[in-house]
Amino acid sequence: MTVITVCTTCRRTDADPAGPRPGAQLHAALSKAPLPEGVSLRAVECLSACGRGCAVSIGAPGKWSYVYGDIHPETHVDQLLDGAARYHATEDGQIPWRERPEILRKQVIARIPPLPQKSRPQDTQAQDPQAQDLQPPQPQKSERT
Repeated sequence: MTVITVCTTCRRTDADPAGPRPGAQLHAALSKAPLPEGVSLRAVECLSACGRGCAVSIGAPGKWSYVYGDIHPETHVDQLLDGAARYHATEDGQIPWRERPEILRKQVIARIPPLPQKSRPQDTQAQDPQAQDLQPPQPQKSERT
């Protein structure tokens, strides 16, 4: 199940500070729209992206997750839902760059790797070959007899 998570406390710099929070407006707009198959919606009070409101994340178990900012509650709903459907259709959460809606190309705040599937310490080391050089060197066995 792919989940769109919306920060409902987000504000936008162009929004009326006395009016309803744009994050709550975005969640309401998404709630009224038909969600793509396999996609659900949830609200949270903060995604810690306050300088980039409205903020949302798209994620699923075993896939890369993404946090997006500067989402507009009136103009970005269709692109967000299209992106969530494309994300859901992937095996690993990585939508090819040219196939992403514009807001998913230009408004990424973070890309978060999937959590390891196993819980043993030796299984939690980086699986990405490019990250192997970030692992501490393993102690070598002594040749003493």
